[in-house]
Amino acid sequence: MENQDRISIVRVEALGQSESFLEFQEYLSRVAPINRPVLLIGERGTGKELAATRLHYLSLRWQGPFITLNCAALAPSLIESELFGYEKGAFTGAEHRRIGRFEAANSGTLFLDEIGAIPLEVQEKILRVVEYGVFERVGGSTSVETDVRIVGATNADLVNLSEQGRFKQDLLDRLSFEVLFVPPLRERKGDILFLANHFAQRMAYELGRKAMPVFSSPAAGALETYFWNGNIRELKNVVERAVYRSDSNIINDIVFNPFHSPYSSNPQKTTAKDTADVSEKSAQTVDFKDMPLKTAIETLEIHMLKNALTDAKYNQKKAAQMLRLTYDQFRGLKRKYEGKLSITAQ
Repeated sequence: MENQDRISIVRVEALGQSESFLEFQEYLSRVAPINRPVLLIGERGTGKELAATRLHYLSLRWQGPFITLNCAALAPSLIESELFGYEKGAFTGAEHRRIGRFEAANSGTLFLDEIGAIPLEVQEKILRVVEYGVFERVGGSTSVETDVRIVGATNADLVNLSEQGRFKQDLLDRLSFEVLFVPPLRERKGDILFLANHFAQRMAYELGRKAMPVFSSPAAGALETYFWNGNIRELKNVVERAVYRSDSNIINDIVFNPFHSPYSSNPQKTTAKDTADVSEKSAQTVDFKDMPLKTAIETLEIHMLKNALTDAKYNQKKAAQMLRLTYDQFRGLKRKYEGKLSITAQ
C-alpha cells in the first residue's frame, strides 16, 4: 500500500472542525505510534470503530491486518472460539482447524468492540496473550504465538464492572495504557450542521439531484438544539430521511422520531417547527424585564417544565424528549423545582 493510500484511508469520514473533535484527533494521533493497548470510551454512534481504524492506519502497524470483533454480537459461548480459533474435533461440528481473530491479526491490530461483554473466563486468556503473546486454540494444547495490538471500545463503565467482579482488574490495568473518550455529538459545537450538510449532499448525490440541499433556519436550529442520543449515526439517518422526503432543495421538515404514528391520539412528532414554537411560547409568556439573572433562569426553567409536562399530558419521558433532555436530566430538574411547579399529574 502506498503512502498516499494510507493518507486517504485515515481521512475517511473523519469530519469535524470543533475544538473537542480536533482535540480528540490530536490525542489519537499522539498515541497511534506507541505500540500499546488503547481503550476508546464513548456513547453509541460516536464513531468508535472509525477512531480505531484511524488509530491503526496512523500506527507503525498500518501495513498489517486490522481485524475487528463485536463482542456484544456473539453469544458468550462463541466468543472464545472466535478470538482464539479451534482445533479439529474440539466440539461437535468442528470438522477442521480454524484460526481465530488473534491469529488473523498477527503483526496488526485487533479491535474489540463492546469489550465489556467478554466473559471472565475468556478475559483470562486475553490477559495471557497481552502479557506473553501466546495462546492455545480451543481444543488444542500447542501454544500459538501472536504479535497483536489490542484496541478496545465500549460505552460501559469498565471501572464499575471491575468493582462488581465482571471485568478482570488485571486485564483492565494492562489494556488501559491510554484511555480516550470519544466526544458525543452534542459536545462538538459547530460540527452538527457541518456533518448535516455533508450527509445531505451525499444523499442528494445518491438520489441523482443536481441542486444541493439547504436547511432552513428553523430546521438548522432544530438540528443544533436536539440532544442526539444516537450521535452521528442518528444524525445521518435524520438528515438522509429529511432530504429524500423533501420535494425541493430547501429542507424545512426535520422528523427526529420515525416511529411516530400518524394515527396517534397524542401526536408527539418532533419537527423543526415544534422547536421554534416552544422557544416562541416561552419568550412571549414570560417577562424577564428587570429580573436578576438567577431568577430569570429559574423562571424560564419552571415555565418550560410546566409547558412540557402539560403538552406531554404529564408523561415525563415525553416531556424530557420535548426539552431535549435525557430522562435523568429531566427528573433532576423537576426535583429541583418540585415545590414551585404547582401541577399535579392527571
